[in-house]
Amino acid sequence: MNSPESRERRALWLLWITPALWSVNYIVARTAPGVVEPHMLALGRWALAGVILGFIARSELWRERRSSLRVAWQYLVLGALGMLICGAWVYLSAQTTTAMNIALIYAASPVLIALGAVLWLGERFSWRQGLGVLVAMAGVFHVVVKGQWAALGQVQWVAGDGWIVVAMIAWAGFSLLQKKWPSPLGATARLATICMGGVLVLLPFAAWEWQQAETPLWSMQATWLVVGAGLVPGVGAYWAYGFCQKVLGASRVAASLYLGPLYGGLTAWVVLGESLGWHHVMGAGLILPGIYLASRQAPASPEI
Repeated sequence: MNSPESRERRALWLLWITPALWSVNYIVARTAPGVVEPHMLALGRWALAGVILGFIARSELWRERRSSLRVAWQYLVLGALGMLICGAWVYLSAQTTTAMNIALIYAASPVLIALGAVLWLGERFSWRQGLGVLVAMAGVFHVVVKGQWAALGQVQWVAGDGWIVVAMIAWAGFSLLQKKWPSPLGATARLATICMGGVLVLLPFAAWEWQQAETPLWSMQATWLVVGAGLVPGVGAYWAYGFCQKVLGASRVAASLYLGPLYGGLTAWVVLGESLGWHHVMGAGLILPGIYLASRQAPASPEI
């Protein structure tokens, strides 16, 4: 069945799964320095994702080729925001900043998305959703500061923090523009087209990295990083996010990003052997009900 009700149910389930897929990118970002350069990694990731998605949606892409070409500039903009800035620049930031800083800064992106959806896209935002955002944000901060709220005043800003600030703003723009620019393409075909735009934007940067003397020689480990990043946080996470946004709206889907720091901590514990503290448990106790409230459909009245 593909009724609106069944599509909404699938989208609501995917809200919880998508951040887990994205958490694989934490492992990739931590492993990549010294193995593969940021823009080369992003190029390989999105080229692979684009080929897979393009093959799946080949009939639709061919059928809508003329309408897609008419708005090709939109796909270049989305590719620059989603694949260059939110892809390569995140890998670049991981060379100099900490995972705590990345999670803390990215935690602000759902606020920008929700605010933009209300002010720019005219979406409804109920008081329950507002409460959910506040509760979830409290949980996010509790996780990223490891339960030590005084640590907020001790954050040391480095070059990587600046890259993440730009990426956070770009992600909000990427999310809102997908809603602002409706497309006849389905989620798979649209993401494939955005990948094409991202590859075109990334090519000159990756070519420049390839020519640098300090660039590491290509290795099997680099190949595995590209494949892993392309399949899981690439095809899986971006497709799921795009599907959810098309069904539920930008402000509701933005709330799912609050799960990112929590899932990232679990990934680090299971895969990287980092310790799992009580602050993760307490953070989950705030984040999970916050996500539930923030993802509920806003009623016709009143709004905030």
